Amino acid sequence: MDPALQAYMTGLPIFLFHGTLALLLWSAGIGIYVLLTPHNEFKLVREGNVAAGLTLGAAALGIAIPMAATLSTSHSILDLVIWGATSLILQLAAFRAVDMLVKDLSSRITKGEMAAAVVLTGIKLGTALITSAALMG
Repeated sequence: MDPALQAYMTGLPIFLFHGTLALLLWSAGIGIYVLLTPHNEFKLVREGNVAAGLTLGAAALGIAIPMAATLSTSHSILDLVIWGATSLILQLAAFRAVDMLVKDLSSRITKGEMAAAVVLTGIKLGTALITSAALMG
């Protein structure tokens, strides 16, 4: 058998397991994030609130980026779980930090104020990028 095909056949089960676990952890992280923020982003997005969509997308990326760095540097499931949870905590902390700087952040997002949403998005993505760079050493 061709070495490339052999490597694919050997690596496929690991890829499927790690990928599925990462997607499940990522989905759970987004769900927990929505439950712990003062407003329901999914409801607001269904109503057409662009600010909520932007910040929810940033939270999703903010959780995924460090998890992706973990997947690329580690083969440990425990690492993925730990850094997935850490990413969620950091995204919630970013929300809280921006809420302290921009008063009534949740109500501003609920009203669709893009200025507050853009600031929150920048902080979330910046947090995720710095975290992932630190993970990659």
